[in-house]
Amino acid sequence: MADAKSPAVLVEREDKILVITLNRPENHNLWNREMLLAFESVVDALHKDEDAHVVVLKGSGGEYFSWGAFDPAIRGAMDKNEVVEMVLRGSRLRDSLEVVPQLTICAINGKARGNGVELALACDMRFISDRSTIEFPEADMGGIPGGGGPARLPAVVGHARALDLLCSGRLVGAEEMVRIGFALAAFPHDRMIDEVMSYARIVASKGPIAVRGAKKISFTRMAPGLREARHVSDQLRSKLEWTHDVDEAIRAHKEGRKPRFTGR
Repeated sequence: MADAKSPAVLVEREDKILVITLNRPENHNLWNREMLLAFESVVDALHKDEDAHVVVLKGSGGEYFSWGAFDPAIRGAMDKNEVVEMVLRGSRLRDSLEVVPQLTICAINGKARGNGVELALACDMRFISDRSTIEFPEADMGGIPGGGGPARLPAVVGHARALDLLCSGRLVGAEEMVRIGFALAAFPHDRMIDEVMSYARIVASKGPIAVRGAKKISFTRMAPGLREARHVSDQLRSKLEWTHDVDEAIRAHKEGRKPRFTGR
C-alpha cells in the first residue's frame, strides 16, 4: 500500500524512458481530483522533455491499473458543476497526453474501468497482462464516457465493436482485447512490466527523429475527425449531468434497485 503522503503519480527515468505510475493502489488508482492534478503537471513536463523518447504508463499494486473516476455513490456526493468541470478537465488532459512528442505505451497491468480505459486509449499503444480486464460502465449509470473513449475507441477496434463495448458495458478479458486490436499483446502477469520495458528499450534505441516523426504523421492522419468527435463528446457529456437518467441512476444506487431510465 502506498503512503498517503507519497505522490499520487510517480515519475522515474531510465535513460531515455520515462515510467509514470498511478500510485494510489489502496483505492484502486481511482481517477479522482488528486490524481488528475498530479497527472496534469507530468503531462505538461512531457511536452518540454527532449531527453525522454518513450513513456511507459502503469498502475501500482498489481491488481488494478485504474478503476475509473465515478460510480453513482461518488457522483451523488458531488455538485453537478463540479462533476462536469472534472470531466472536461480530464478530457483536455487526455488530449494533451495524446500529442506529447514521445511514444506513449500503456501497460494495463490489472483491471481498468471507465476513465482508466480512456486514459489507456490516449496512449499510442497498449500492452496487457493475462489478468487484465476492461469495461465501460457508464451506460449502466445512464451516462456517456466523458474522457474521450467514444471518440478514440472506433479507430482502435472499429465502429461496431466500439459501440458494442460502450453500449453493453460488458467485461472484456485479455484474450479478446488482443483479438480485437485494443492491445498489441498480453503477457503473463508476473513478468508483464518486464516485457513492456524490454519493448520500450528497443524503441528508445531508435532514432528519436524517426520515432517522433512517425507518431506525428500518424496522428495528423487521424486528427480532423478526432477533433470533431471530441467536441461533440464534450457537448453531450456536459448536458448529460442535468438529465433525469443520471439522477435516476444515483437514486437507484441509494435505494438498492435497478435504475428505470426514460431517456430524459
